[in-house]
Amino acid sequence: MCNVLVAHEHEHVVNTDTRNLMCTCRGCWLLFTSEGAGRYRAVPDRYAVVDGFAISGDTWDSFQIPVSVAFFFINSSLGRVAAFYPSPAGATESLLELDAWDDLAAANPLLATLAPDVEALLLRVGDDGTDAFVVPIDACYELVGHMRKLWRGFDGGREAKDALDGFFADVRGKCR
Repeated sequence: MCNVLVAHEHEHVVNTDTRNLMCTCRGCWLLFTSEGAGRYRAVPDRYAVVDGFAISGDTWDSFQIPVSVAFFFINSSLGRVAAFYPSPAGATESLLELDAWDDLAAANPLLATLAPDVEALLLRVGDDGTDAFVVPIDACYELVGHMRKLWRGFDGGREAKDALDGFFADVRGKCR
């Protein structure tokens, strides 16, 4: 944005028109932290566990997500919630039934605090329960990048599974 070289660790903004993430210096990032800052929105750094997260098997099935990991965010341009999951081809969008999201949000009040476009609900559904986190949207795309790079074969392979475990351990460690 301002042509200053950004450090390895840096902030991001989302262009809400194109859905692109942009790397920014701290000063430029601060310009887009307030509501009404235009088409760019600063990606916050909130990581939170959604304690007592509740989702039924029927609700999960209604999201039409064929894998155990997905992220959901409010897309302000579309005026609705969007659901994506990592795949070897990148972030793949799922058709989301809004009634199912409304039910999920009613059962989990923390979801009402998601900042549109820049925060997401990240889920990992397993036989032993569901891990649920509120995370910055750039973390979701980082996960997508890892899976795209490491995926091998039909089920992803050991390296992708290990990276997924490590990613979720890192997310849990960043939660306040």
